Amino acid sequence: MDLPTWFTIATFVGLTALLLGDLAIVARRPHEPSVKESSLWVGFYVTLALLFGVVLLAVTGGEYAGEFYAGWLTEYSLSIDNLFVFVIIMARFQVPRKLQQGALMVGIIIALVLRGIFILLGAAVIERFTWVFYLFGAFLIYTAIQLVRSRHEEEDYEENAFIRQMRKVLPITPDFHGSKIRVRRDGRKYWTPMIVVFLALGTTDLLFALDSIPAIFGLTREPFIVFTANVFALMGLRQLYFLLGGLLKRLVYLSLGLSVILAFIGVKLVLEAVHENSLPFINGGEPVHAVPAIPIWLSLTVILGVLVVATVASLLKTRGALPAEQPAATSPVGRLD
Repeated sequence: MDLPTWFTIATFVGLTALLLGDLAIVARRPHEPSVKESSLWVGFYVTLALLFGVVLLAVTGGEYAGEFYAGWLTEYSLSIDNLFVFVIIMARFQVPRKLQQGALMVGIIIALVLRGIFILLGAAVIERFTWVFYLFGAFLIYTAIQLVRSRHEEEDYEENAFIRQMRKVLPITPDFHGSKIRVRRDGRKYWTPMIVVFLALGTTDLLFALDSIPAIFGLTREPFIVFTANVFALMGLRQLYFLLGGLLKRLVYLSLGLSVILAFIGVKLVLEAVHENSLPFINGGEPVHAVPAIPIWLSLTVILGVLVVATVASLLKTRGALPAEQPAATSPVGRLD
């Protein structure tokens, strides 16, 4: 069933209003949310995602609803893994705790815009070249192997080329000035370190999208489902950051679980590519219909099952362990030119 135009427009309008409202709340009262507040917001966004799937089921049928749930779970679990790096970024730039909500919110909005562009490009490529699924599948399997190999290594943050270039061209104050990104000193305007934090969060998330976007395209080819799954996964990420905090260190098997999910989706992509083959050197360029396609219900079952097992096993393994503190900052956040 096709997605009704009115439903697509209404969804984008609603999500935009929700994001802007969330941003306004954060800008109005910068603070470090309590565990209770964070729990309520995380519960709100998870409930919202579940309800959106129900609405999809009512409007379009079970196929899109199943694809959305599978995609949302995949993106949400991969986003949790991103929080490890977000913690390091906040410490690296010495962001005051009460300003971290705003920094995360703006960073997430930047990430959504960049992901939206990435999704449109990916959809256009897939529409013209279905053989790209071979590449996506091989990349996800490779990423899964690398994730297993590096899961015992300490995560670190290195500024990407874009951030390093911004530091060279922008006059930046050495200290934060609340949530402001521009201030005037001695008759001259300066950027504050907050602009660098925004860009660091947004562009770093885009790097994570290099595996999460191909993964969700392995579950659905509908760009609307891909984007909404990403929006719902990232919307509650800010509150989840404060809710989990040092407890992230207890999820010792999360990377292993994510590697299993990525490998599974990688295999699913390769099977679909063979099933719809157009490469001349495979079966004479004809599809191989004998190769089975993995149904969405099985994908959803595997993803949910792996996440539950990884989470429960992690909590049992680290039972009694104290939450780890955030890593200390190691260098100044800005400079004056």
